[in-house]
Amino acid sequence: MINNEELPIGFTMELAQHSDVLNQFSKLTKEKQNELIEGAKCINSKDAMRDYVINIFK
Repeated sequence: MINNEELPIGFTMELAQHSDVLNQFSKLTKEKQNELIEGAKCINSKDAMRDYVINIFK
């Protein structure tokens, strides 16, 4: 299960907008999820976060 306290709010909001990505993200190992979460913490704009989320599984 994903611990929402560790997710950046912009990342959470973008995942909510892209249910296909959210479904795939939830199936990843905790280690891989944490890797993607850490990457999201470095993103400073809404557009960049959208691009990050959309391209996670491409």
